[in-house]
Amino acid sequence: MEDELNLSRAPLLKHLLELRSRLLYCLSFFAIMFGLSYLFATDIYHFLQQPLLQIFGPDSGRRMIYTGLHEAFFTYLKLAFFSALFFTLPLILIQVWRFIAPGLYKHEQRRLSPLFVLTPILFVTGSALAFYVVMPLAWEFFISFEAPGGQDAISVELEAKVSEYLGLVIKLIIAFGLSFELPILLLVLAKAGLVTVESLREYRRHAIVAIFLVAAVMTPPDLISQIALGLPVVALYELSILLILWTQHNATTRDPASTNN
Repeated sequence: MEDELNLSRAPLLKHLLELRSRLLYCLSFFAIMFGLSYLFATDIYHFLQQPLLQIFGPDSGRRMIYTGLHEAFFTYLKLAFFSALFFTLPLILIQVWRFIAPGLYKHEQRRLSPLFVLTPILFVTGSALAFYVVMPLAWEFFISFEAPGGQDAISVELEAKVSEYLGLVIKLIIAFGLSFELPILLLVLAKAGLVTVESLREYRRHAIVAIFLVAAVMTPPDLISQIALGLPVVALYELSILLILWTQHNATTRDPASTNN
């Protein structure tokens, strides 16, 4: 009995050591990317300013401000952390896949491997949509509330704080990136038997309402951002139904015995 316990502990210890090594590898890469991101934090911030700069124009003379002595420093730290996490995410997914893949059957590896490939692709696609499409439209809407001054009025102009601007940009990028992971989530739930195509179709109207409610919470209080997030996610919801049907069809054609049962 004692020998059996020792044998069961040995594989567990081996897996824990492997998990620790993979975590240390990811943390080391994250630390390197954090240092590099902080070193180039100013350049990264200038890149994130492009949607606002395009509206103002390069010769507008506009400025961004910070009102606390430590505000700019902590903003660059937050920017470095976000940038390092963004570049480390694909490596984390690769390490997760390499850790769990040996314990899966070959057909399970074939079914799950596309999900790990699609995860960073969908996240980057959602982030790109937020940065290149939604932000220019939203910023132009917000800046439209500026008013010129005159003899009877004081001019109203935007002087954005660096921390507030970065927080809003990160919020939009994360909101769109995570929302575009909906097909992955639904596919995993379908494989686990928690949702079906019939249930997704039955509760489609409820899902659409929930999607736009989440979009209203995760985006700034303007219709442009909410609609720009809600419509693609609704399309991804419909795409998820087709993908689940396709995967189920492939599974039944590869395993004819399952259809007989």
